[in-house]
Amino acid sequence: MSGIKQLAGQTLWYGLSNVMARLLNFLLTPILTYLMVDSKGVKEYGDFSLLYAWIGVANIVYTYGLETGFFRFSNHTDITQKSLFNTTFASHIVSTCILSGVIIFYSQPISTFLEIGKFPEIIVITAVLIAFDTLATIPFAKLRQDNRPRRYAFIKVFGILVNIFLVILLVYLIPKYYSHTDNAFLKWILRQNRVTLLVVANMVQSFLVFLFLFPEWKRFRFRVNRSLWKQILRYSTPMIIIGLAGMVNEVMDRQLLKSFLPYSSDENMRIVGIYSANYKISIFITMFIQAFRMAGEPFFFKQKGAENARFTYAKVMKWFVITLCIAYLFTGLYLHIWQYMIGREYREGLYIVPILLMANVFLGIYYNLSAWYKLTDKMYWGIIITVIGALITFIGNYLFIPKYEMYAGATVTMICYGAMVVMAYLTGQKYYPIPYAWKKLVAYLVITVLLFLINRMVASFISNFWFKTCSATLFMGVFLFLVVRIEQNELKRLPLIGKFLR
Repeated sequence: MSGIKQLAGQTLWYGLSNVMARLLNFLLTPILTYLMVDSKGVKEYGDFSLLYAWIGVANIVYTYGLETGFFRFSNHTDITQKSLFNTTFASHIVSTCILSGVIIFYSQPISTFLEIGKFPEIIVITAVLIAFDTLATIPFAKLRQDNRPRRYAFIKVFGILVNIFLVILLVYLIPKYYSHTDNAFLKWILRQNRVTLLVVANMVQSFLVFLFLFPEWKRFRFRVNRSLWKQILRYSTPMIIIGLAGMVNEVMDRQLLKSFLPYSSDENMRIVGIYSANYKISIFITMFIQAFRMAGEPFFFKQKGAENARFTYAKVMKWFVITLCIAYLFTGLYLHIWQYMIGREYREGLYIVPILLMANVFLGIYYNLSAWYKLTDKMYWGIIITVIGALITFIGNYLFIPKYEMYAGATVTMICYGAMVVMAYLTGQKYYPIPYAWKKLVAYLVITVLLFLINRMVASFISNFWFKTCSATLFMGVFLFLVVRIEQNELKRLPLIGKFLR
């Protein structure tokens, strides 16, 4: 249990940072959806969401799995931490300069492809934003490897606060109070559309975060260990394909909605904006997944040589699934409250939220299962699984979006991640068997869905807000009671919880 407690402690810190960061970042959703309520604003929110979907794709190419490679080789006794950091950071510097230069050179055709051709400067600013995000990757990885989640948390939260302040300043305060000004900088801001200003705010955030990481990279020297670099690339390069295919599954539903919906371009982007805003409500699941990924990746590699490593991995999976189920119910049962986190014009898409929540549950389980092919260096299985997932995403959306619109996008995403979970489990049990308590895990998932559906049926008869809240609390309590009864033997070993169960 000591390994699990260590992981839980680190996940708590990463979780707190991600809770704060995600909650603060999520404040941008009501800010933007309440400010951008006219038809033009909803379309611009769609433009913004689509641009950030492509930024997610670009981030995969820019980082090319080097972060995972950093963790993979950080525990080798014949490799010094200094050499590893210098080699990976130098690699990112060179590749980032090249990739950003190419994007800036082709900014006009890229902006035309994204249908923001009148604003090619958005692409230039985006290239700089991605560059600073990429350069921060290895310093952040160093913090995680050095078990310094508190500093990691501080920098992450600081960056989000800067972003929120700049968004409010650029999108709301300056246009409202400085609409008539002779200041050249303020005039430039007033000439920009809101998407440009949102990207500018994010770029400044990324730059300041990179500066705050100065203690992590101040001793960097441009000395590349070529032999080590080649080893890392051989291991990490498949992560590009895995990452791109995974990003297709994760964010390309926005692009596919835009492409396959049978309406005008403006109406398609309006629907993309509604879809994206409702996707944000799954924050409570995505923040747990992100926290687990931050702590889990270095943890898995460190535990690899332990005698009871596989037993530990199984325990981690069980408690992770329980956490995801709680997050699902916390969001789904109280959806009548969380709906106010987005503007009224966006709430017509609330019906997709429960489906997207379950999709994210499957995604979290997949991230946990995928550790096996990283531990065994069988990265090609990661490629196969994620490419099949991408094919499911493309084919499913192509066939069903024209008729079922947002419902199709959400459902195909859930089916895609569910299929990836099954594939990762079956292949993992063949090459790196782990004694998962899969019957219990499936039971928890089924109970979660049943409690949600029963609550929805009960709440459908009475629309009173407080009745819905009491009903949601009752069913949440039922699930927690079941968890305590089933897992009481393990819970009794925990110092704080055990006192109440003995």
